[in-house]
Amino acid sequence: MLDRVRERGLVMLGCGKMGSAMLEGWLARGMPLGAVWVLDPNPSDWLKVAGVHLNAGLPAAPAIVLLAVKPQMMAVALPQVTALGNGDTLILSIAAGTTIASFESVFGAATPIIRAMPNTPAAVGRGITAISGNAHASEADMALAESLLSAVGEVVRLEGEDQIDVVTAVSGSGPAYVFHLIEALAAAGVAEGLPSGLAMRLARATVCGAGELAYRAPETAAQLRINVTSPGGTTAAALTVLMDGETGFPSLLRQAVKAAAQRGRELGR
Repeated sequence: MLDRVRERGLVMLGCGKMGSAMLEGWLARGMPLGAVWVLDPNPSDWLKVAGVHLNAGLPAAPAIVLLAVKPQMMAVALPQVTALGNGDTLILSIAAGTTIASFESVFGAATPIIRAMPNTPAAVGRGITAISGNAHASEADMALAESLLSAVGEVVRLEGEDQIDVVTAVSGSGPAYVFHLIEALAAAGVAEGLPSGLAMRLARATVCGAGELAYRAPETAAQLRINVTSPGGTTAAALTVLMDGETGFPSLLRQAVKAAAQRGRELGR
């Protein structure tokens, strides 16, 4: 699939943190520097010396255009690449809140378009990205998107674009929930008498280690929880609070995910 990119080129509209993580992954996998064009008004120092075509003339029919600008900048940035629509150039968007229909109105209804939602662990190669394509996105287009996005982690296909707002609320915004958990866990340790530096070190290592264990272990998350919970012990005492149906994690996360998903739907209107 990547031969298609090597032969025809890949265009990136925007190359911030997420775009840079992807580009580094592609280059590490052997994508030629000469096959990549980047359009970015404020390129990073790394990008300036990376060796790709930077803010230069674009190929006539690239294999793919990656839209990696912030949603609020999309209207200003898109005119640079709209001429590449209505052909067989695949448009791949990682912008939150911008629907496939919006892109079809700009690039043309016959344009193959795939909408993707990655998350920030992509920066360390441990992201997960969900994708959904329009009617003109072929199996080859979907496979190409998967090949490119797998450079920064796992890729899953959605049944339809309507699921992407919930995906955004779970995995797209999810890292922030975990980071806040680290903050809250450290603060709770300080409240019980630990020095702040030690409490933060313990909280970070615990969350990172538990995440890695969940990633590697064959057991379910529920079974892993059971494995470390002795009846009547300290963990059981804490989980009585955390698993409370009205005030614990289940209720709080349902509310949080619902709020994030609703905001995603509002942004997409």
